[in-house]
Amino acid sequence: MAGIYIHIPFCKQACYYCDFHFSTSLKKKNILVDSLIKEIQLRKNELNNEQIETIYFGGGTPSLLSQQEIDSIINAVYEYYSVNRNPEITLEANPDDLTQSKIVELSRSKVNRLSIGIQSFIDRDLQLMNRAHNSEEAKKSLDIATQFFENISLDLIYGIPNSSNEDWRYNIETALLFNIPHVSSYALTVEPKTALETFIKKKVISEIDEEQAQEQFYILVAALNKADFEHYELSNFGKKGFFSKNNSAYWQGKSYLGIGPSAHSYNGKQRGWNVRNNTKYIKAIQENQLPIEREMLSITDQYNEYIMTRIRTKWGISLIEVQEKFGELFLTYLKNQAEKYISQQFLYVEKGVLRTTKKGLFLADGIASDLFKINIH
Repeated sequence: MAGIYIHIPFCKQACYYCDFHFSTSLKKKNILVDSLIKEIQLRKNELNNEQIETIYFGGGTPSLLSQQEIDSIINAVYEYYSVNRNPEITLEANPDDLTQSKIVELSRSKVNRLSIGIQSFIDRDLQLMNRAHNSEEAKKSLDIATQFFENISLDLIYGIPNSSNEDWRYNIETALLFNIPHVSSYALTVEPKTALETFIKKKVISEIDEEQAQEQFYILVAALNKADFEHYELSNFGKKGFFSKNNSAYWQGKSYLGIGPSAHSYNGKQRGWNVRNNTKYIKAIQENQLPIEREMLSITDQYNEYIMTRIRTKWGISLIEVQEKFGELFLTYLKNQAEKYISQQFLYVEKGVLRTTKKGLFLADGIASDLFKINIH
């Protein structure tokens, strides 16, 4: 089983924290959609006839596409690939795009899962992040979407400057009112060369309080566990039967094809990434060229990838699988590196699987970097 990720590089306006590739000019939208379809065709043999179980429209803002554009891209995938009988087809959407008519249109398409970028139900937070919607639009979009879609995920951001724990509890409680079966939640991070970084340096926006962000993470975990969500990955919570198949495929090392400018691809042995420029991307595709750089993954790279993705999940790191995939040398190294975290009660081993403890989960990425910084040939 494999997945296809489709990057839609357009947004109405730039969120201050975002470092993804996008343009606020829609002038090239039509020709870029044509180029996405052509890239889907050009790369039809790359997945070696693996069946497609997920199609994911990310961005950018995929909800800026018309229904006809969405349908034409999905139809191209069906034309050139073998698609599972019941694929998960997700579209990321912003609340300000999700009018009643837009949601009705989407419900009539092959899209069967919405991922809605709420981020916060508090207008002050939304303004600080320069989101294009307000809190009322957020609530209204969920009100309508839940009438037409069963499988909905919403995004929330914690660790926002000047947002109290009470504010954060309000955000979680408001989200739960809509009976959404999946929540993705991320700490606000200051990425290089973003407006957020500039505003913090100029003291226009307060610095992020890392301790409070950690507190809010654990408030989230407790609240969603109580509401019958399973915390199956560091940033993802799902009710039974509603884990994201797309995200789970990444963490389980399945192959995926990235279509569109800046999109990444992976097949277990090789990683690739498309050019991060709409004009260069379109020009190359129109000339039947793939604007992609590729990198063969060494055994060390593959081990690091495995550690990085698995440590964040409820499935953890299988010691037997490490030995089978990478050999005794890697297993011994992993055990040695993990010892101090086990003694500090950040990691534990149960039935041959290495996992983070409750207090180690928030630190998973940092722990992973210490487990995979090796150079074995």
